Amino acid sequence: MVLPKPGRYVVAVSGGVDSMALLDMLWRPAGLELVVAHFDHGIRADSAADRRFVEKLAGNYALPFVYEEGRLGAGASEAKARAARYDFLRRVQKQEKAAAIITAHHQDDMLETAIINLLRGTGRKGLTALRSQPGLLRPLLNVPKSELIAYAKQKNLRWREDPTNQAVKYLRNYVRQRILPRFGEADRARLVNMLTELRATNRELDAALGELVGLKAGGTLSRQWFNQLPHAVAREVMAAWLRAGGAGGFDRKALERLVVAAKTAAAGKVFPVQAGFQLRVQTADLALTVLER
Repeated sequence: MVLPKPGRYVVAVSGGVDSMALLDMLWRPAGLELVVAHFDHGIRADSAADRRFVEKLAGNYALPFVYEEGRLGAGASEAKARAARYDFLRRVQKQEKAAAIITAHHQDDMLETAIINLLRGTGRKGLTALRSQPGLLRPLLNVPKSELIAYAKQKNLRWREDPTNQAVKYLRNYVRQRILPRFGEADRARLVNMLTELRATNRELDAALGELVGLKAGGTLSRQWFNQLPHAVAREVMAAWLRAGGAGGFDRKALERLVVAAKTAAAGKVFPVQAGFQLRVQTADLALTVLER
């Protein structure tokens, strides 16, 4: 595990073996001020027991504990649950004036996410989506889940099992139980190496695209120049331009829609990008504008 720099951090603890091992690892080094944060999604009827378990554990470690009840209901999607959880964690981070949020995502999670995004057709960025970033640290991404379980057993840690993790109706659980176990040790290592290399390639491509988009003046893109790009290149340029303008968070379907609109729509047409942003197609250029509130 790569330890974070000394400072104050919010540690996301669900009560599962991954987060329990993470908390125990982080609790030991000096210089780390930890706040234990637990989000009760309200998806399972017995989820309050997880909160009580984590709260008691935080007390055993003599760490502050913060929680929130989401009450999302049994039919909540993975995406909705994730969005609600991170909204809570970011609010706690701001409230606690913490340097970052720390989660227990590990190597298996990274591989699962790559496979899921490959199935969804999210492109090169989706294959390396699970990573550390400013304000959000994932120090266990090089650690397989098997090692976390072994650590927890060695330290006599207790944890709770979420029964919904067995439900293969959720795509992540299907990948976890039916696809990833088919990878042998050599295949798994090969996939990890491929993702590591792709992450480095993505950094280089993003830097080059950022420089290219930065050459276009005033937050606009020359429409004639854009229309001459091969379609796949145009998608990458559009994505880099939107991110540079603060309008990230789009999916592949939305990106494709915007590229087609930029190349074919009549001048004067306006297309929504996401909340707060729109693409204006003009005769000479493309403009990303912020909607007035």
